[in-house]
Amino acid sequence: MTVWICSACGIEHSNMARPPARCAICSDERHYVPPGGQQWTSLKEMAGRFTGSFTELEPDLFAVRVSPSFGIGQRGLLVRTPAGNVLWEPPGYLDQQMIDEATALGGVAAVTASHPHLVGSSITWSKAFDGVPVYVNRADHRWIRRPDDVIRLWDDRQEIVDGVELIRCGGHFPGSAVLNWPAGAAAAGVLLVGDTLMVAADRASVSFMRSYPNLIPLPERLVTQIASTIGLLTFDRIYGAFHGSMIAMGSAEAVRASAARYIGWIRDEIRDPDEPGNARDH
Repeated sequence: MTVWICSACGIEHSNMARPPARCAICSDERHYVPPGGQQWTSLKEMAGRFTGSFTELEPDLFAVRVSPSFGIGQRGLLVRTPAGNVLWEPPGYLDQQMIDEATALGGVAAVTASHPHLVGSSITWSKAFDGVPVYVNRADHRWIRRPDDVIRLWDDRQEIVDGVELIRCGGHFPGSAVLNWPAGAAAAGVLLVGDTLMVAADRASVSFMRSYPNLIPLPERLVTQIASTIGLLTFDRIYGAFHGSMIAMGSAEAVRASAARYIGWIRDEIRDPDEPGNARDH
C-alpha cells in the first residue's frame, strides 16, 4: 500500500494499492489539473530528487522549503513557542534530514493549514512526531484526502498551543483560516494567512479570491466577513503562503484598506481617472 501524493497540488491521499483516478482538490474549480493530466508520486519516488530546509525568518519563526518546488509550492512555517511548535502548511515532501532539523528546533506539537490546498503531507508529518494533532476546520472536512485518527476538527476559534490560535475567516474555502501568533514580531503580533488573504506583489496590500489560478472573485459579503474577522485581532505583520510574501508592518491597516478598495471596485464606486467620461486633474 502506498500513500499517493498528487504531483500538481502536493497533497497526500489515503493508503491504497493504486492511485485514485483523479485528485478531487485539483478537479475543483478553485484549482486545476495541469495540461499533462493527472499524475501521482510518493515519498519513495521523490527521495533523492528533493531536499528540504528550515530558514529563520525572525526569532522563533522558520520557513520550511522544498527544492525544487513541488505541488503548489507553498512555504511551510514553523512557529516555535515554549508550549510546543506549530507546523503551518507543511510541504508535500519530507525526509529524515527535515525531521532531524525540525527536531533540533524543538519538534512539532501540532500541524495545521489555512485551507485544503495547503495541507501537503500533514498526516505523514504528524506521524513523524508521534502522531501530534492535525487541525482541520469542520467546514472543510469533505476535502480531507487522507483520513486519520490524528485529525482534530475545529469550528470558529481553536487554540492549538498556548498563545497560538486558529481563527476561521471563510472566503476562499468556508473553513479558510489564519493563525494568530501575538508573540511574533517582537510582541507586535503576527498573522500567518496562507492565501485566506493573498499578500500582493507590492508587499503592502492583500487580495481575496475564490480561485487565485482561475481568477474567480469573492463577493462583497465574504470579503467583508474576512476583513471584519481580521479586524478584531491585534497584529502588525503578515506572512503569506509563498516565498517572500510578507507585509512587514502596518498589516492591520493594509487589510482594512485592501478590503475597502476591493469592495469599491466591485460596487463600481472606484473609477480609473483615465476612463472616458471621468474627470482627471492635469
